[in-house]
Formats: sequence, C-alpha cells, structure tokens
Amino acid sequence: MVVLYVKKLSVRFEENQIIDDLSFDLEKGDVLAIIGPNGAGKTVLFRALLGLLPFLGEIKWGKDIKIGYVPQKLAIEKDLPLTVMEFLRLKGATEEEVYEALQNVGFLKINNDPHHLKHHLLSAKLGQISGGEFQRVLIAYALMGHPDVLLFDEPTAGIDIGGEETIYSLLGKLNEKLGLTVLLITHDLSVISKYAEKVLCLNKEKICYGSPEEALTTEVLQELYGSKVNLYSRHEHKH
Repeated sequence: MVVLYVKKLSVRFEENQIIDDLSFDLEKGDVLAIIGPNGAGKTVLFRALLGLLPFLGEIKWGKDIKIGYVPQKLAIEKDLPLTVMEFLRLKGATEEEVYEALQNVGFLKINNDPHHLKHHLLSAKLGQISGGEFQRVLIAYALMGHPDVLLFDEPTAGIDIGGEETIYSLLGKLNEKLGLTVLLITHDLSVISKYAEKVLCLNKEKICYGSPEEALTTEVLQELYGSKVNLYSRHEHKH
C-alpha cells in the first residue's frame, strides 16, 4: 500500500530553486532516511509534504492518512513554568492518552501500573529535563493523535551519542510496534543501514533512491557531498 506519492515536485523561493523535479513513493511501514548536505532542501521537503509551502508538481497522501511531526528544535526557556503533563495536555489529550504516548516512547511504568509513570517526569518543568527526555516528550506529543506517518527532522540534533542511539532505537521500535511509516532526516550515515529500508539522497534534486545497500555507493556519496565520504556499516539490520 502506497502511503505517499511524490511526482515532479519543485519548490522555489524567488530566484532560488530549492527542490527540482523530485519523484518518489513510500509504502506503508517503510522507514525512509533522507540525507544530503546543508541547504539540500531536506527540511523544505518536509514543509512541502506538510502543506506548509507552495510547490509545483504532485504530493499525494493515502486516504485518511494522519501525519505526526517532530521538529528539529523547539526552543524552551529554562524557567518556563509549563510541566511535561501540561505540555502534552495542550493537544487536548486525556491523561490516559498522555500515559499511553509516554509509555510508547520508553518511559517506565511503576509496578506495571499503566497509570503511574515516573512522577518526576510528569511534574518536571519542560526547561529542566534532559535533551534526551525532551526529545522523547516531543515524540510522545506527535504520537498522541495516533498518526500513520511520523516525520522526524534530525531528531537527534543536540543530543549526545548515547542519547542518539537510544532515539534511533526508539524509532525502530515504534515502526515495528505501531506499524508506523517513518520519514527521517539525518546526517548520521552510520545508522541508515541499521534502521532504514530506503534512503533518499537529496541535493536540490534526487541523487539516489532505494535500499541503503544498493543506493549508497561511494560514487553517489561523493556526488552528494562533493568529497569522499565513508559509510560505516554496523552489520546490524532490522528484522
């Protein structure tokens, strides 16, 4: 089942061609990694897919598809008086939905009671939790609408290596557990073969598209980034 169909997509800002003649499609349950240098049009592609930018060409989502979005950054003042629970309830969710979403992103229950998560997290101020915890809260926020598709714009930006590995593992688990289709912008080539079935190489136009093993050749990476780039495979793949 195709959940996203993109044909001859072009986006311009005045005289600047940001995306040119891009076509690809995505099937239900796929994890697509989108890579490319800075300024390649990756975030612009997400904004076009979300209907936030004018474009030429065609973007067609499957019938009744719900989309969740996790931004690259969300600036939060350290002294913002909003707690995690209050933030999540802004979406109009019930406490039950908040608990479910937080459990789906890996926050532990107490004594297997679905109504008792770590209390310090629920009552903690948004500006005082760690970067990794905040990233999970943003993902929980995106999950509360029960989306079919999740868009992640560099979800590990600003998180240390240990936190990055945890977030990528979480994306894999959400894909498997909830059957979510995932579009992921990333600069970390080493995780692509481990977590993604497909990769889109973008530098204003499509440089490659397909499975990581077939698409990410040395020649493609050199064309994409303009210099020699090594792809580190961890020889671990999703099942």
